[in-house]
Amino acid sequence: MKSAKIRRVVTGHDAAGRARVVDDREVEPITTELMPGCAAYRLWGRDERPVFPDDGAPRPAEAYYPPPDGSRFMINTFPPGDIVPPAGLDTAAALDELERRMPGAMARTEPGAPGMHTTDSLDYVLIVSGEATLELDDGERTVLRAGDVVVQNGTRHAWRNHSTQPCTIVGVAIGADRITHHPPVGEPARGR
Repeated sequence: MKSAKIRRVVTGHDAAGRARVVDDREVEPITTELMPGCAAYRLWGRDERPVFPDDGAPRPAEAYYPPPDGSRFMINTFPPGDIVPPAGLDTAAALDELERRMPGAMARTEPGAPGMHTTDSLDYVLIVSGEATLELDDGERTVLRAGDVVVQNGTRHAWRNHSTQPCTIVGVAIGADRITHHPPVGEPARGR
């Protein structure tokens, strides 16, 4: 399945401080045999707080998820059902390729819990098309449909598609700090 390109228009300021379109191009999706039917579009990001005026040039944003004060703008499409790599796939090569194209993304995914991950970010998510099920700790599930939004406050979660159509979500992730006030599940509380 070939994924569509998305047009991205970027504004900035010229030397006199006037607003200008500084970039207008199509963004190719990131796809991998490891996750057939999925497409991830890394539309924009930066690793620091913005300061304006700004010339609109891309800033460093290597890791897939943002650091504190950083941000990411992305669109993700995923198919219905379980995402199963094809038989005979060179998994090590596919993981290397995914790490090159989406640095750090797989490191956030929990082994033994497909799709479950936690990021140190505040995420604003809009379901654009299809249906998604947001799964949280202990199997809590919330079904979301086109037009629904989620404010994801750094919680452990996974996106599932139990429908019959692909689902597309738009997300903006803003890097945050994580501090621990509560002991991990199953451990006794200690003094702060």
